[in-house]
Formats: sequence, structure tokens, C-alpha cells
Amino acid sequence: MNPLPSILAIDVHGHYGRYIGEAGDQLADGFYSGDAAEVVRRASAVNIVLTIVSPLTALKPRFQADSVAGNIEAARVVAQTPGLKQYVVIDPLRPQTYSQAEEMLAQPQCVGIKLHPEEHGYVIRDHARPIFEFAARHRAIVLTHSSEKNSLAADFVPWVNEFPEVRLILAHIGCGWDGDLTHQVRAIQQSRHGNVFADTSSARSITPGLIEWAVREVGADRVLFGTDTPLYHAAMQLARINHADLSDDVKRQILRDNALRLFGAKLELLTK
Repeated sequence: MNPLPSILAIDVHGHYGRYIGEAGDQLADGFYSGDAAEVVRRASAVNIVLTIVSPLTALKPRFQADSVAGNIEAARVVAQTPGLKQYVVIDPLRPQTYSQAEEMLAQPQCVGIKLHPEEHGYVIRDHARPIFEFAARHRAIVLTHSSEKNSLAADFVPWVNEFPEVRLILAHIGCGWDGDLTHQVRAIQQSRHGNVFADTSSARSITPGLIEWAVREVGADRVLFGTDTPLYHAAMQLARINHADLSDDVKRQILRDNALRLFGAKLELLTK
């Protein structure tokens, strides 16, 4: 298959800011970091026209991040940075993030909600009901880290089945605490309302055949392009899809069309 250099891709899973790892390795942390301008520069260089981000300050350092301050920062930075849209971070251990989400979801630069049970230190099944009730009221799109022990993809399934108004993106196809590459795909198969998707942002996406298998199992319309930039190299993640053993039509769905359909009017300028 030939790559698609002209497609204007949409990255549904990015970040910006300074990475702070648990090991305290400043050199490695620097490799994983990138400010908003750098994220856009890397994306633009390979025809990624839009990156939907959450700020690393809302997620790092693990168990200590100030998600409230991170949301405020992201609202300002994203509004000033063409090429970015924003997820508002909800941390159920910080109730103020719900009121922030109430306000920010009404703003044009904010397209959905970001969850990260691993970084914030809670088990999703213990906090899912208020999160999904809130998301359902707003008919929100939710992007969540999955599938480590606090964020098992299967633990989201009862809630997406109970709340079909919520559209859920399970991040990181192939990610699993136990080495199982199938968690996200199996959760999509167990869902009942067509409201669960998965993104390609995992380092595991470079596994030969994995993305192609996911498309065969759940259909191309359930797979979204994500990079986890700046933690991973956006060009490398894009190349994985451009050079996948998939038809050009399927690549276009993954790279752009599925995001346009899912996020709708929030991305309407990209359809012109």
C-alpha cells in the first residue's frame, strides 16, 4: 500500500507541556516534553492539521498533578494556538474539575473530557457513575487512558452500555498491564450501542499486524488516529497508519474521517 502524504490528519490524543516521570530522570523527561508550539510544529511537518490535547500539568507528576490549574492553563494556551483543540481533564478526586468541565465544554476550543485513573490514582469502577452521569448530561466525548489496573477497558463497558449518550475513546490499542494486546478491541466488542472507539496512540501500535487486526475485528469506523505526542514521535505514529496493510479508504477513515464524524460541529472548520 502507498502512503497518503496529502491527507490532512486529525490526532485525537495528544498532550503538551513538561513531562515529570517517577524516576526523576531529567534527560528522559526532556525527551518526553514539548510545549504547545513544538507539538504543532511536529504535527504540521507531517500534515497533521489538528491535535486534541490535554496538558501534562494536569496529569504529572503521578498522584500529585494539579488538574484544576492544568485545565485553566490549557484553556488559555489552546485558545492562543492554532492547530490545537482541548480536552478538559476530570479528576473525580478533585471535584472542582467537574465545574470546570461544565464551563469549558461550552467553549469552542474544548471538544471533550479526558480521564486518567492511573496518573490521578483512582480505580475507574469506583468512580465511574458520577463521571458517566455528568458526561451523559453533556452528551460528551470521553477519552480515557486504558488498560492498566486502575483503568481496565472492560471496567468501562457496563457504563457505556448504561449511558449510550456518552461516546468513549479507549486510548492505546494494544496497551495492557498483563501484556494482552486485545483489551481495547474486546471492550468495543462487548459494548452494545456503537459508542466505543479506540485510538492508535500506544507504543504497541508498531506491533506488526495489530492495527490491521483491530480493524478486522471491530471495523475501521471504530479506530481513531492518536499519537500521544510529545511522548511519542508524531511522524512515526503517522507512518504506522500510512504504511499499514489497509486500503487507502480505511486509512483515510482512521486518520481523519472518523474524527470529523465523531466530534462533529466542534471540528466543522476542518471540513471546508
